Amino acid sequence: MNSLLSNIVSLAKQAGKQILSIYHSDFTVEYKADKSPVTAADMAAHQTIYQGLKQITPEIPILSEELTTTDFAERRHWQRYWLIDPLDGTKEFLEKNGEFTINIALIENHVPTLGVIYAPAFDFCYFAGADQGAFKQMAEQEAALLQTSSWKKDSSIIIAISRRHGTDSLQHFLAQFPALNLLRCGSALKFCWLAEGFADVYPRFSPTSEWDTAAGQCILKEAGGTLIDSQGQILRYNTKPSLRNTAFLAVGDKSHAWANYFVYTLRT
Repeated sequence: MNSLLSNIVSLAKQAGKQILSIYHSDFTVEYKADKSPVTAADMAAHQTIYQGLKQITPEIPILSEELTTTDFAERRHWQRYWLIDPLDGTKEFLEKNGEFTINIALIENHVPTLGVIYAPAFDFCYFAGADQGAFKQMAEQEAALLQTSSWKKDSSIIIAISRRHGTDSLQHFLAQFPALNLLRCGSALKFCWLAEGFADVYPRFSPTSEWDTAAGQCILKEAGGTLIDSQGQILRYNTKPSLRNTAFLAVGDKSHAWANYFVYTLRT
């Protein structure tokens, strides 16, 4: 790791310790205006990451799920900024199934060039930097290089999907494959499973925000995969006032004609 990536990994793990201290306590839940839950763990992780980034790179602006007040008129001029989700998978946190993550990404010219996803409950850290490869570190073990797997059309496909966000479009997408295995998971861990070669594709047709995908996109790209929108284009960031993503496919094998499945799904 270069020094910046190493510092961000350490920062994510610091935030993870705070999250776990609340995870193992009796905590209360509040709800945002959009009815999504938020806990003290979300805010504690946000503060740790925000203050840490201010120390590490004081010149780089920060956009967080818990701090989205910056107007597009200002942030549209950002060529480089941090994009963070201090606790991705709050519902997983509430259910105590361990499938929640800390996501930190550096966006440069609308593309994620550094990504860290840390799963505190499992003590797994996934990280990548542009042209540096993607890695997984389990606890304090030596980090292992990640590589996506190739998918052959005549074999069973492994599809990672959300535990909670099924849609008619998702069912149309799945119906195109005569043999498939489904892996259900919350949070950005689905990107990590693709990067590890455990899954072939992660289709998403229900809403996500840019902080949900940026770190995972960087890790997946460096492991050999990609993330495309409905036009077959690589997902880009900070290009519009809304922070909502379009529907997308995260894929391990870039050589496959994934856009064809996408087109069929959206036309059905």
